Amino acid sequence: MKLLLAAMLAVTTIQPGTTYHGEGTYYGATGQGNCSYDPGGDTAIAALNHTDYAGSALCGAYLRATGPRGTVTVKVVDRCPECAPGDIDFSAQAFARVADPAAGRVPISWQLVSPEITGPLAFRYKEGSTRWWCGIQVRNHRNPVTRLEAQTATGWRELTRTDYNYFLSPDGAGCGTPLRITDLYGQALTQPALPITPGVDQAGTAQFSRH
Repeated sequence: MKLLLAAMLAVTTIQPGTTYHGEGTYYGATGQGNCSYDPGGDTAIAALNHTDYAGSALCGAYLRATGPRGTVTVKVVDRCPECAPGDIDFSAQAFARVADPAAGRVPISWQLVSPEITGPLAFRYKEGSTRWWCGIQVRNHRNPVTRLEAQTATGWRELTRTDYNYFLSPDGAGCGTPLRITDLYGQALTQPALPITPGVDQAGTAQFSRH
């Protein structure tokens, strides 16, 4: 039941070409958070409000936000549980691109974008993954990932997405086998099997198209 609920929640209503409105704030973002990414030097990052975060469906998505001072494109790396629908909690550096930091909270508008990024998709097996149980995370994706399927003896099997941005195979079906990844635009990429090496980013062979 818990996995079924997670699957139902990890569906976004955010659509390309639509402008959303809310308020922008900022926090001490490091790159870590609910999306289970690593800390890093990228400061063009943000936490998305709980509603639009949609159970991790928008993890790794790129948003172009505009405020009183200007516009910035940020990657979603975290969830802001106290934020209202439409709100974005930026890194301090990203907030300074859209507003005077002294303002603290400002009206913003934003859209989902499909930016130019470097390299193919990347994949990470969750710590503790084996051939009998595994969690798989997709990284470095240009567009939001809506589905991850693993190849099994009986065909493609859709894995359940958690709110911490891993797709789980609780019985090991599909662990270490080819994967099929679908983005918000409906493009499906097939990734040849990768070794089950937990906690390590592994480069894929393709990247989603730009829109």
